Amino acid sequence: MQFPRSTHPYISTGEGWLYLAGIKDVYTCEIVGYAMGERMTQALTAKALWKAVSNKRPPPGLIHHSDRGSQYCALGYRELLEQFGMQASMSRKGNCYDNAPMESFWGSLKNELIHHQHYATRADAQAAIQEYIESFYNRQRRHSRLGNIPPALFAENFNRHSQAA
Repeated sequence: MQFPRSTHPYISTGEGWLYLAGIKDVYTCEIVGYAMGERMTQALTAKALWKAVSNKRPPPGLIHHSDRGSQYCALGYRELLEQFGMQASMSRKGNCYDNAPMESFWGSLKNELIHHQHYATRADAQAAIQEYIESFYNRQRRHSRLGNIPPALFAENFNRHSQAA
């Protein structure tokens, strides 16, 4: 995991908004942690971070980049980053390009899934988004930056080569 990026979109459902928090490994392009809920809170972003850490077990010193949302500026979230030995990095004020890798993922999610469906319930949307991330985006969707292979395969190849070295 290298320079993870965080940000969040929201999805309209028949029950109201569904908010997403996610963490992307910029090196492998994998979505390594995500969480969904009825409100965008520091707890939701922390849940995504916990998932990323439990999935990838990054070494201390990792740089964690996010936008300047209040959830990422919250004391509890910053303390969690410290607990995991991560260094916080935030986008410059008013500069969306600093978080472009994560914004690119949210754009792909919306263009390839969200804009083509209406979700009656939050649970329906959550199931579709989880399937998109776990089965399609990380495991099947090819990325030109990775040599036209999916993120999970790129990460697997990287891990195999780094263990052999």
